[in-house]
Amino acid sequence: METTKLTLDDIRSLAPSVFTDHGAPEKTSERYVHIPTYQVIEDMDKLGWYVSDAKEIKARKRVGYQKHLVVFRNEDVFIKGDDGDHVFPQILLSNTHDGTGAFEFRAGLFRLICSNGLVISTQDFSSMKIRHMGYSFKELQGLITGITERMPLVVESMNRFREKQLTEEQQIEFALAAIGIRFGEDKVSVEPSTILKANRKEDEGNDLWVVFNRVQEHLLNGSFGYTGVRGKVRKARPVKNFQQDVAINEKLFALAEQYV
Repeated sequence: METTKLTLDDIRSLAPSVFTDHGAPEKTSERYVHIPTYQVIEDMDKLGWYVSDAKEIKARKRVGYQKHLVVFRNEDVFIKGDDGDHVFPQILLSNTHDGTGAFEFRAGLFRLICSNGLVISTQDFSSMKIRHMGYSFKELQGLITGITERMPLVVESMNRFREKQLTEEQQIEFALAAIGIRFGEDKVSVEPSTILKANRKEDEGNDLWVVFNRVQEHLLNGSFGYTGVRGKVRKARPVKNFQQDVAINEKLFALAEQYV
């Protein structure tokens, strides 16, 4: 069951900052130890995890040192659904070379049917960090082992989501709460049915798993209509900033967990 494997050239074209080999001048302290992200990619490959996606934020200053995201998958680690809804656990690595943050690892999921990338909420599956003050393969190995050992918890969550049937009222409530996550404090009006609509047969139904996936897909891909503060009808844009993407995903997962 193969999924996309990026080459080093692919990664370089998507996120050149991954290959920066030194910290940002005048922005890193004497205690800062530069750990190039590509070194971690090489070490993750030794552990069986390959790169499936890479992104970086747009930067006007400190170009080449900005925050970036690398997504890893392991073909030997996947959740096989009886209905063909196969899901790959993912490990998301974010890093920056300007001294403002550590290596941060999160657990995620990739749903093969619709290519949805989900991020597990950190309240139940805490993110893990490696600070820029030293690095070893053994430390990375221990961290990744810790994440993979907790993957059965993810399967339990997915099963609970599938078993939980939502009433129409609960689905509307979930959709409205999700809209609040996407738009924050902005006062907008969205018809819940527009983000509850199924794009494919496999997502039809009332269980929490498919409702959650339908809402997540619409919120991140955009293209649904909403009415702004001044009554003007607009079309939502896709979420392209990976930091916003991760934040929305984590909050949506946490919201879904409240229903089980």
